[in-house]
Amino acid sequence: MTGHSLSLSGLSAGYGDSLIIEGLDLTVPRGKITVIVGANACGKSTLLRIMSRLVTPRAGQVLLDGKSIHRLPSRELAQRMGLLPQSPIAPEGIVVADLVSRGRHPHHGLFARWTREDDEAVAAALVATDTVKLAERPVDELSGGQRQRVWIAMALAQQTDILLLDEPTTFLDISHQVEVLDLLTDLNQSRGTTIVMVLHDLNLAARYADHLVAMRGGKLHVFGTPEGVLTEENVRHVFGIESRVITDPTSGKPMMLPIGRHRTVEGK
Repeated sequence: MTGHSLSLSGLSAGYGDSLIIEGLDLTVPRGKITVIVGANACGKSTLLRIMSRLVTPRAGQVLLDGKSIHRLPSRELAQRMGLLPQSPIAPEGIVVADLVSRGRHPHHGLFARWTREDDEAVAAALVATDTVKLAERPVDELSGGQRQRVWIAMALAQQTDILLLDEPTTFLDISHQVEVLDLLTDLNQSRGTTIVMVLHDLNLAARYADHLVAMRGGKLHVFGTPEGVLTEENVRHVFGIESRVITDPTSGKPMMLPIGRHRTVEGK
């Protein structure tokens, strides 16, 4: 099997005196799309930050191809794994093309020159994210949705075998949410890129994931196919809400319908 392997063993982590993640084990399926879901403050983003070495666990380890990521040189890690954090910050005044070009930095040595391959990678990333027309515009003048697509373009230009994304659909309207998730699916299917992302929308998560990770209280509550994970019982335990789970008539995947106190059919 091609691509890099990623696994987590006995992870515990937190901030200050607060323990966010405790005793978590997970093997990320290679060449698949894994989506992490869960209630607010359950540890989803912290888990992604641990995977990318932005947060050091208090216990346990993250293994990339069987080696601890903390023993890998930063440049080597960046060549294998890309990250789009939740709230990235662009240098003041930088234009889109220059920001996307920064995704190529891990592929350059100290004295390496810009190559045709770099040009092609940046161009392809701009096309894939529909940001070509924005290439010469300052990033800080863009709308939230435009800016998010530019950050995704930078991650794509990095051309890693593993791509981690924390809420990649933030600030996007529904049409652009679907567009971005379709784009990531294309990337997975055409390049075999292993994708791990955090999403809030359960139905989009179930539609696009090969595997779902549902977290609760800093622990892995359940992991598996969307059909096995998105059940009424799991929604109740993970999110504390009653629901009905039906089959999505468009994708054939499970779809969750929340049950509130209002706007429900009487007697149902």
